[in-house]
Amino acid sequence: MNTPQTTVKVWDIPTRLFHWSLASAFTVAFITSESERLQNIHVTCGYTVLGLIAFRLLWGVVGNPYARFSNFVRGPAAIMSYLRSLLGSHPEHHIGHNPAGAVAIVLLLVLGVATGLSGWANYSEIGGDAMEEVHEFCANAMMAVVVVHLAGVAVSSLLHKENLVRAMITGRKKVNQKS
Repeated sequence: MNTPQTTVKVWDIPTRLFHWSLASAFTVAFITSESERLQNIHVTCGYTVLGLIAFRLLWGVVGNPYARFSNFVRGPAAIMSYLRSLLGSHPEHHIGHNPAGAVAIVLLLVLGVATGLSGWANYSEIGGDAMEEVHEFCANAMMAVVVVHLAGVAVSSLLHKENLVRAMITGRKKVNQKS
């Protein structure tokens, strides 16, 4: 028997604008990283990433309930429980971010700050070749987390029969109505 569904507003406009702006700025910075000719674009996108993350850290404390870190950042037990549930016939469903998604968010924020600050230091000629290596390592680690995040979105969308990409565009997610 199918449970009736309704939609609920989960992600507000600031959260969605942050998400897509960060994805765009990081992608452009990553693509332009090896071009001397496009260095100004690369640096501008790096500063944009830092500014966006500063906003998100603030919004994670004062934003709407689903944007607040206190709503979705959980400990290792919750993360493992969620991941185990994905292997069963009834995976845990979360209206906002699930515990695995929260791990990706925290990693992306931390790596974004590390990448941006090491990029600034490298651009300011602080730290020499070692700082350049740190910057490249952080950027590559961030890209790896992005790839895992995208795979997680695809898997979660399939398992929960919901389009998470559309939800991050519209701000609305389908939820089962309680009988």
